[in-house]
Amino acid sequence: MMTSTGSGAGRRPTENAMRRALKRARDGVALDVTEAAVLLQARGADLDELAASAARVRDAGLEAAGRPGVITYSKSVFVPLTRLCRDKCHYCTFATVPGKLRRAGHGMFLSPDEVLDIARRGAALGCKEALITLGDKPEDRWPEAREWLDAHGYDDTIAYVRAVSVRILEETGLLPHLNPGVMTWTDFQRLKPVAPSMGMMLETTAERLWSEPGGPHHGSPDKEPAVRLRVLEDAGRSSVPFTSGLLIGIGETYEERAESLFALRRVSRAYHGIQELIIQNFRAKPGTAMRGMPDAELDDLVATVAVARHILGPSACLQAPPNLVDDEYGRLIGAGVDDWGGVSPVTIDHVNPERPWPRIELLAERSAAAGFELRERLCVYPEFVLRGEPWLDPRLLPHVTALADPETGLARADVLPEGLPWQEPDEAFTARGRTDLHRTIDTEGRTHDRRDDFDAVYGDWDALREAAAPGLAPQRIDTDVRQALAVAADDPTRLTDEQALALLHADGPALDALCRTADDVRRSAVGDDVTYIVTRNINFTNVCYTGCRFCAFAQRRTDADAYTLSLGQVADRAAQAWDVGAVEVCMQGGIHPDLPGTAYFDIARAVKERVPGMHVHAFSPMEVVNGATRTGMSIRDWLGAAKEAGLDSIPGTAAEILDDEVRWVLTKGKLPAATWIEVVSTAHELGIRSSSTMMYGHVDQPRHWLGHLRTLARVQQETGGFTEFVTLPFVHTNAPVYLAGIARPGPTVRDNRAVTAMARLLLHPYIPNIQTSWVKLGAEGAAEMLRSGANDLGGTLMEETISRMAGSGYGSYKSVRDLVAIAEAAGRPARPRTTLYGEVPEERRAAAEASDGHLPALLPVLSD
Repeated sequence: MMTSTGSGAGRRPTENAMRRALKRARDGVALDVTEAAVLLQARGADLDELAASAARVRDAGLEAAGRPGVITYSKSVFVPLTRLCRDKCHYCTFATVPGKLRRAGHGMFLSPDEVLDIARRGAALGCKEALITLGDKPEDRWPEAREWLDAHGYDDTIAYVRAVSVRILEETGLLPHLNPGVMTWTDFQRLKPVAPSMGMMLETTAERLWSEPGGPHHGSPDKEPAVRLRVLEDAGRSSVPFTSGLLIGIGETYEERAESLFALRRVSRAYHGIQELIIQNFRAKPGTAMRGMPDAELDDLVATVAVARHILGPSACLQAPPNLVDDEYGRLIGAGVDDWGGVSPVTIDHVNPERPWPRIELLAERSAAAGFELRERLCVYPEFVLRGEPWLDPRLLPHVTALADPETGLARADVLPEGLPWQEPDEAFTARGRTDLHRTIDTEGRTHDRRDDFDAVYGDWDALREAAAPGLAPQRIDTDVRQALAVAADDPTRLTDEQALALLHADGPALDALCRTADDVRRSAVGDDVTYIVTRNINFTNVCYTGCRFCAFAQRRTDADAYTLSLGQVADRAAQAWDVGAVEVCMQGGIHPDLPGTAYFDIARAVKERVPGMHVHAFSPMEVVNGATRTGMSIRDWLGAAKEAGLDSIPGTAAEILDDEVRWVLTKGKLPAATWIEVVSTAHELGIRSSSTMMYGHVDQPRHWLGHLRTLARVQQETGGFTEFVTLPFVHTNAPVYLAGIARPGPTVRDNRAVTAMARLLLHPYIPNIQTSWVKLGAEGAAEMLRSGANDLGGTLMEETISRMAGSGYGSYKSVRDLVAIAEAAGRPARPRTTLYGEVPEERRAAAEASDGHLPALLPVLSD
């Protein structure tokens, strides 16, 4: 029995406070942090009452899930891939040092053969989960770890985890559950294709336990609460079923413990991706800095489970490790747990080696004594098995479905795991769906204004409204606009942030003056010519599960408007464009779960083989990361391979706003701002140039525009790789974030003029070309932007579905004459250009003039 608390000093709650909190819990009223902290201290009869109400909440959830009276576990093997770690947690005996490993005759990492030996022994006994646990980023602290990885051909520990997981899947059939510690968003993309679930304990949000000397996490960079919460959020953004939880009794107060539970609830509510919460009690271990700390009491554990159940609700899955509670299983069941976690008949618990697993038969007996049937689950919880995409990668589906009951999502008791190939889905480039959407979007329109999974795929809308509120608040500006205009006219590079922000808010005569100044700067920088490019957009698929909340283009594979082009169709469209004078194809698509990471190479190669002279401007930074992580290549190596396959430049789309405060409102799962910068910078270093973009007018404010433009200017000064900056006004009509009532209905005319003018000023002289979007603004709007600092009209496009699916009313293409007319409306001459703003060969000019940039099969353009 556990006998002491370890939960920090503090006064016991009054009887009245306890009585009120118990009544609110019993009546199902939402608790706050103060009430939760009171209930965490319930003991005796109060604790019995709290546990009883928590059990009722649990039972209601099990009934709703279709498994009443069922408590689950996972039959697993524990694989300690490496015990080296860069952190120094003061209670841990799992982490060790290279010298001890050598003296014991062990390597720095388990070898693949050692891993597979453990997995095979587990498979023979019916285990279905391989729990891969390891220290955080050992190569960052231990040269021996770095040397081992280099000697075996791995860039980092994550690369080895991925490789080992594939071997386990293919040679044993066990499902990897990965616990590699703190992961980046990119790490999740790398590992998602090889593991149906992952995990990392939050432990606590009490920052002082990490920041103050003597704290249990002091000196451990990966234990900073904000970092760990970001990992949980990135898991949700990446649609990874994720396990987390608390470690109680390490010095936190009851209020801090309650705050940790509410932090977990917030993440769970926002992304619906936390599959399980573990409530683990601290046990002191000899030889650690915390060896003299008292163990957490059993009553403390029971109260925390019960309060967690009330806070997280009936649908949450709660686990308490059965090997850490002696024989007190009944009390935990009575407090609201519904899972015992991983239990192994093969391996010890390497984190708590002194605490053997209970026999599965004993767990079944104790569960039955409490009125519950013990059922086996997989490492990925049944709800996520039944949800399928986007939570399970297509390459894992055969492995999961081989072991899962299709009705319940639980483990099939009658099967032993067998190795299956880990491979890309077949027929990735079979033409499917509404492949004529590029034509019929202008005549028939879209089938529905939103996807059928609108309420699920984007996360929780209510939680999103709360997150968006701070960013929507306008900022008071006191800077003198006249002085800022004077500086802009004299030397735009001298504008301070305060002056730039004042100009971004300019209106009326001040806005007119700003646009005149920007137009003067444009004239001195690039002259009066308005440039355009004869190009064709080819969106090769709109199937996507990333969950961008501004995007009306993405569809599920089963939606009426979904489509995927074949490689032949992509090449045909490029050839058609060449015949009418195009010098470029711009190719982007959704993040289709079936497309392998090498598909992008195939697309570029198909165009180059059919039309060798065509410039391939393709693949957003999001697609680059998708390709790299699916192939297991680095971003640099993947871009190099894409260049060899025919990629000439990349569009700088997927930038939206390079501020994660806004970004995580706009999108559930797209790459973070830092990763976007990494991709374009790496491309530039390899000689692959890119455009740059900003989508504005949704949940953003001028301060975000300023930060975005400053970031682009900084990158350009470092790399020189941006060809232009493209303004992308938000098209709201069918955008999910607008339909949900969160975003405003696009930018105003004032916003468009201010953004265009300030882009000219803030990017001067680093990015000389400023492009306006006729697709989003129409001919009159584009002409106005040409008078506000822009010098480029973009392309003929020939087909355009992304903005049209969002509700833009300005058609899918413009002829050459149309673009020349827009320039003339602004009082300027027009001339064609190449992607890199060079001169267009005479033969290409002649072909474009002969056809006027029209594809013969295209329908008449819509009038503005």
